[in-house]
Amino acid sequence: MTETPPALAELRTAIDELDGEIVRLLASREALVRRAAPLKRDADAVRAPDRVAQVIARVRDLATEVGADPTTVERIYRAMIQAYIDLESTEHHRLTSA
Repeated sequence: MTETPPALAELRTAIDELDGEIVRLLASREALVRRAAPLKRDADAVRAPDRVAQVIARVRDLATEVGADPTTVERIYRAMIQAYIDLESTEHHRLTSA
């Protein structure tokens, strides 16, 4: 078995630290999504395709500004947004069915 080169190990440590920050930010985002759920009038408002398009356009611009690949950022955001739509839909249904 080969050892991990020191430079790669350092990069992995830095990635692990960023992952911790990202997960903390995702938890904050989730809390906001959960707060938004009862404010939505119906399932269409939860899906909010116009809002999704707005967010995607904004993060693509931000990606370009900071030197990230806009297509990669968009793909990540689309997956994240869909996961939060699923969560919010469940939460909205739970709150409005009670």
